[in-house]
Amino acid sequence: MYYIGYDIGSSSVKAALVEAETGKKVIVLNEPQNEMEILSIHPDWAEQDPEIWWQHICTATKRAIREANIDASKIQGIGISYQMHGLVIVDAAGNALRNSIIWCDSRAVEIGNTAFAEIGEQKCMEHLLNSPGNFTASKLKWVKENEPEVYNKIAKYMLPGDYIALKLTGEVTTTKNGLSEGMLWDYKENKVADWLLDYYGIDKSLTPKIVENFTNQGVVTEKASAESGLPAGIPIVYRAGDQPNNALALNVLNPGEVAATGGTSGVFYAVSEMSLGKSTRVNNFVHVNYELETPRVGKLLNINGAGIQYRWLRNNMGNESYEAMNEKASNIEVGSEGVVVIPFGNGAERMFNNKNIGTHFLNLNLNIHNSAHLFRASLEGIAFSFVYGMECLKEDNATINVIRAGNDNLFRSEIFSNTVATLIGHEIEIYNTTGAVGAARAVGLKDGDYNKFGANVSDNDHVMTFLPLHNKEPYETAYKKWKQELELILTTK
Repeated sequence: MYYIGYDIGSSSVKAALVEAETGKKVIVLNEPQNEMEILSIHPDWAEQDPEIWWQHICTATKRAIREANIDASKIQGIGISYQMHGLVIVDAAGNALRNSIIWCDSRAVEIGNTAFAEIGEQKCMEHLLNSPGNFTASKLKWVKENEPEVYNKIAKYMLPGDYIALKLTGEVTTTKNGLSEGMLWDYKENKVADWLLDYYGIDKSLTPKIVENFTNQGVVTEKASAESGLPAGIPIVYRAGDQPNNALALNVLNPGEVAATGGTSGVFYAVSEMSLGKSTRVNNFVHVNYELETPRVGKLLNINGAGIQYRWLRNNMGNESYEAMNEKASNIEVGSEGVVVIPFGNGAERMFNNKNIGTHFLNLNLNIHNSAHLFRASLEGIAFSFVYGMECLKEDNATINVIRAGNDNLFRSEIFSNTVATLIGHEIEIYNTTGAVGAARAVGLKDGDYNKFGANVSDNDHVMTFLPLHNKEPYETAYKKWKQELELILTTK
């Protein structure tokens, strides 16, 4: 028997099949083969057609079943992970009314900032553990203000994973996780933050029905079965945003455990017992195992300008492989002979209170520096941004006992991983897993056996552990110089 998991990203849709009993990966693949298009008709806007996600879900599912050579009837359940903070709005027939306004879209920053000021910092931090910020609720307010003809047709708003659940089951539902990711969950009252909807003038009836994780959230319809190749009648059991789900995939479930992600964006996600938010630079979300008796909250520190910085260099400097870039960078000393890269060119950064400071290449000497220096300085700049983010997390009372990371592009680089581990003074455990695999394994958590789940991760996925290097001085010197350059830029923005 098998479970299937999906991870709906902004670059691609990933699908994974795992064995139900052992959690062993059977197949992991992604669609499309090239990256999905992100529409940006204005600076700092980012949209995607949600129907494209569904089409890629269907293609990926059929491919996974065919290439794994399994009997589709033996798939017993579905887990869904998805890009956080996006907004999807549908009419009464369940059709999307416009493109999804996705996570990296910055158009609602001022709406959220104004709400935070007018509602009051104390109420927002006590009830939302966050500022309304540039999240789903604020994006919905933007639609109301700027596209009233669209807003008037809305039957329900939802997050990207909710839309895929709708396509699979025909039912419009959401989760506490999703509502917290959109700044719509009131932790203090343990219910939807209707007072924020009232402030924004949004009809409370637009909120979907809430379903619990690790239970039957709805079953695959005959129509969805015909389109996707999944068996009709199997349940969705689990749904979570990509960062809480990545934490689950890495067996990060308890206070003191931290998940690190080094994809298009970078993330530290520290599980904590519930406490009042202290900093608007760190966001707090309902974790996948949140219960009233044990309220587990994920403290998320997001770095937009991470892997996308390194990818930009690859695409614009001869399209070399990451392995070749890393090899060239390894021939350059720590500190990149003075070259500094400030890697924040992917929209507003929450850890800078939604400032958009851009990417900066500094101190280039055209007589001595070459592409290898840029590769090293870029890896170091991204690593330094992670270290800076860890400082923000600790200021927000996050406890750090263990850090676990996926074996993705950035953490495959020894330069990057050694730099981070050395400067933060913690081991980094690397696991060869993905969000789609985590979502698939999560289907098995309907039995509540977290120990078995953790054993599956350890037994199947552990790759290596990066230890802090003994000679910290050159790393500390380079980080100090980088931080000085960053702070100089921040004072001018």
